[in-house]
Amino acid sequence: MKLGFTQAEEDFRQEASDWLNAQMQGEFSDIRGITSLTEKAERRIEWEQHLGEHGWSCIGWPSKWGGRDATLAQQVIFAEEYARAGVPGRVNHIGIELAGPTLLAFGTEEQKQRFLPGIASGKTIFCQGFSEPGAGSDLASVRTKARLDGDEWVVDGQKIWTSLAQISDWIFVIARTEEGTKGPKGLTFLMMETDQPGIDIRPIEQINGDAEFNETFFDGARCPADSLIGAVGDGWRVAMGLLSFERGVSTLGQQMAFRNELDEIVAAAKANGKANDPIFRQRLAKAEIGLRLMRYGALRMLSNTDHSKVDGAALTYKIQWASWRRDLGELAMDVLGQEGEIADGTEYEWSTLPNLFLYSRADTIYGGTNQIQRNLIAERGLGMPREPRGVK
Repeated sequence: MKLGFTQAEEDFRQEASDWLNAQMQGEFSDIRGITSLTEKAERRIEWEQHLGEHGWSCIGWPSKWGGRDATLAQQVIFAEEYARAGVPGRVNHIGIELAGPTLLAFGTEEQKQRFLPGIASGKTIFCQGFSEPGAGSDLASVRTKARLDGDEWVVDGQKIWTSLAQISDWIFVIARTEEGTKGPKGLTFLMMETDQPGIDIRPIEQINGDAEFNETFFDGARCPADSLIGAVGDGWRVAMGLLSFERGVSTLGQQMAFRNELDEIVAAAKANGKANDPIFRQRLAKAEIGLRLMRYGALRMLSNTDHSKVDGAALTYKIQWASWRRDLGELAMDVLGQEGEIADGTEYEWSTLPNLFLYSRADTIYGGTNQIQRNLIAERGLGMPREPRGVK
């Protein structure tokens, strides 16, 4: 397992850090430190385009498609320095980390030429149309349907939790294209423009007052017949390939954001005297230990080159960080006390730590609930019998 970096890699770190900090202290200082994914959306899109102009948007992609052919170590370093500099989360995360790699792996040359330059330049924003009211963690239960009508697919159904659909240009959709099929069979992976009469996007207000998520309704929405990725009925394989990209190098950048949150909690505890309480010191130490263990686990996971074996670290990572951050949110509120219950502004505007608490309540639910994660660990990692799926 690789736990350090070479001098050349540290030189790359310095280059990335210098550039990112210069932007956050200069032209884009107004977006530094923003935690909401919907705040200053137009400026955030401008930031995506600025990243693309300077070759920092998708550094792990091939240079042919706007990347830098960056090594895994360089991608990890950039993700860490991105979070360390206080740069807000990517509003085109879905395009850069999921849609783009999926197109590189499964798309035709024509599809790559059609989509990848726009994603890399920040001019094409993507969102994801997977979950439905009755198909969240159980993705194979999707009921959204698509049928061919001449040279177009016609889509009817509903998706939910479509992050940033309100600012997205395209959505990739898993739809059932073979009547009568169940489970993973008969699904097709489609790419659709969001700005059309057949798509209705409705925001979902979250507990922290934000509206990052949306319901997306399809009523006769259309896309060209060649907009599918892979073959008809091959959507499950493509979707599973896409989800495998979700646990990539961004995990280390995510942990740097966690580091920033924990450091702010420690600073608050020192300021209000809670750091002198042995119980709070113990809880802060436990949080520190958990964060360091996650880093080592992520490095081990990313260092694994034997893809023929099930990676236990990869199976446990989601439940590990989600549970840790949920506890971190509770620690933040306990440290702040009554101060944490008062918003900074006249509207529903929370500072970093109260917002951490509110947002982290969902961490153990989205992206696969803790219950689903335990099933994956048991069945795929430990080889235990599958959970009964019901009796017909």
